[in-house]
Amino acid sequence: MLIDTHTHLYSSQFEADRHAMVQRAIDEGVELLLLPNIDLGSVGPMHQLEDAFPQNCRSMMGLHPGSVEHDWQEVLEQLLPWFGKRNYVAVGEIGIDLFWRQDNLPEQQQAFLQQIGWALELDLPVVIHSRESCSLILDLLGDMDVKGVFHCFSGSKEEADRILARGMYVGIGGVITFKANQGVREVLAQIDHSRVLLETDSPYLAPIPYRGKRNESAYLRHVADTLADCWGMSAHEVAQITSSNARKLFNL
Repeated sequence: MLIDTHTHLYSSQFEADRHAMVQRAIDEGVELLLLPNIDLGSVGPMHQLEDAFPQNCRSMMGLHPGSVEHDWQEVLEQLLPWFGKRNYVAVGEIGIDLFWRQDNLPEQQQAFLQQIGWALELDLPVVIHSRESCSLILDLLGDMDVKGVFHCFSGSKEEADRILARGMYVGIGGVITFKANQGVREVLAQIDHSRVLLETDSPYLAPIPYRGKRNESAYLRHVADTLADCWGMSAHEVAQITSSNARKLFNL
């Protein structure tokens, strides 16, 4: 069984075939789908999908760094009470994104650290978005005893070593299937298998042979196949290892 540890299946891009798309994933052996929240607007659709597939979909709660605006404090005040109403597998998707915006870095940092505080208080893992900010985030975390995953990892061996030294995980998606990412595959070949998770980040970052198209959780097998090549084992073994890792981190 495969576990997609990061997929936005509540996205409007799945409006026409959402339930059929979830069923395709299940039919392909992707039986657990973890849903990271983005902002206030995604809460309702995310919960609706979880309620429709209670055996297969599990939600997280958090504010994506790309959604950090001038009113971020008010937004967090509205998101926080949800932890008392439903059970979540993580605080996420949180982090810092320096690709799209850098002018609001102080606000992104404050929102990130406040949500790290939630995770520590609630004893939940975090799902971290670290686009062009991996080293900065690691510095911000300092010696905080937080557990979690750096989602969509495509960094260096040094960054991977720092993440694993903290006892955290790396989330691997479709980008490892791209020909240009040989360096990332070489990093993955060298790191501890017990600290790797599989994800799609659907509807984004579809793997080869679907690159440039809408991604979906059924395509997770292509990520597993590529990782199997990196590790010199079968895709079945990769599924067993990464699913066990996900169950441990998210207490599934």
